[in-house]
Formats: sequence, C-alpha cells, structure tokens
Amino acid sequence: MYTFLPLLAIALVLVFSSLRVLNEYERGVIFRLGRVIRAKGPGIILLIPWIDRMVRVSLRVVTMDVPNQDVITRDDVSVKVNAVVYFRIVDPVKAIVEVEDYIQATSQLAQTTLRSVCGGVELDELLSHRDKVNTQLQAILDQHTDPWGVKVTTVEVKYIDLPQEMQRAMAKQAEAERERRAKVINAEGEFQSANRLSEAAAIIGRHPEAIQLRYLQTMREIAAESKASTLIPVPVDLLRLLGAPASAGADTKKEEKE
Repeated sequence: MYTFLPLLAIALVLVFSSLRVLNEYERGVIFRLGRVIRAKGPGIILLIPWIDRMVRVSLRVVTMDVPNQDVITRDDVSVKVNAVVYFRIVDPVKAIVEVEDYIQATSQLAQTTLRSVCGGVELDELLSHRDKVNTQLQAILDQHTDPWGVKVTTVEVKYIDLPQEMQRAMAKQAEAERERRAKVINAEGEFQSANRLSEAAAIIGRHPEAIQLRYLQTMREIAAESKASTLIPVPVDLLRLLGAPASAGADTKKEEKE
C-alpha cells in the first residue's frame, strides 16, 4: 500500500498544478502544444500539464491616458493636446494572437491618430466642436483596433494648451466682440428711445393739457428730493404765449420767402 503513496502524491500535485481559477471578468486563452484551442472561463479551468498553456485576458474597460502631443492645426497654430481613451477586449483570442501587446499598440495608435485628426481641423473647430473631434477619433481608433479584438468605446480630448500669444489674441478678440455688442445695444436703446419720444411729442401736440400734467409731475418730483430747492412756478400758458410770437415770426418769414 505504501508503494502507491508516491504515485498518489505525484498525481495530486499534477491535478492541483493543472487547475486554474478565473474571475468573472477574466478569460483564459488556451495554447495546446503551441496551437490555440479556444478561450475559456470564468471559473475552474483544467489544463493538461506540460502540454497546455494559458494566458489570462481581462475584459474590463481599460482607461489609457494619451500623453501631450505637439500639433499644428490647419490654420497653422501650434498647440499641445492630450486625451483619454476607454477600450476593452471583446475577442480574447485575437487580442493575444493578432498583436504582441494590445495596450502598447492601442497607445501608439491613439497618439498618431490624435495628431493627424487635430492637425486636420482649425483651432476654432477644435475648441468649439470638441464632440465632433472626439467622435472622429473614436471611429478611426475603433476601425483600426477591430482586427485585434479591441473595442474603443470612448475618446475624449482632455486639455488643449494654447501659446501665450494666441491666448492674448483670443482675449482681444473676445473684448472687441463684447464692445461691439455693447455699442449695438446702446444704439438700439437710443433708437427705441427716439421713437418713444416722437410718439410722446405727437400725443402732447394733440392734447395740450398733457404738458400741464407733466409740468406738475416734474414739480412734485423736484419737491420730493431731500436737498433744499427753491421752486418758482411759471404758468404754462405764459410760456405758450412767449413762444407764440417766435413761431408766428418764423411762419411770416416762411410766407415772405414763398
């Protein structure tokens, strides 16, 4: 009986050494004598000792930071741009067989794609239409990484570093735009005010008693102020009489000229 103990111990060692446990987010690509069998998991995986080899692949989303890239936009502005890429493995066999290091390959492809896409747009489009640039980056990366079994889900441009000269020029442009809007608003206010004054003058011309009411209202506003004021009321009829000769003289001169 004791002669079988060494054989039993060896068998147990072989069994335990051939067992692998994969988590829910992991898959194991099995190589049997150098040839790919298939991807297994999750759970317990049984391998043939010295014949099978397993490579673990994580299916979780990978967040990769794309370092700063020096880019010259289409309107010849030098900027520095960085981004972040979110991707995951959808085919573990392709991710291991088709490319040596899918993370490094995706990183290098993201850097070159970021430079080419940002170099093909103008600075204003890069700043104001960032969603469009992100969509274009995601489409290009997803197309090139699909043969590797990699799915690029999202690409986001994080930061755009502008030179100091461009920042000052953009600040001047924004200031000039605000000044233009202020002048337009002021002119619009003057135009509306002139229209209202002309309408008020027409109403007072049709109803002369309205000037008397306005005169009394103005006196009340002056008397309501905290400062000491001296009011000398003058009848409106007297002012009208004083203004009548001047207007009559102007009419007489106009008739003589005619």
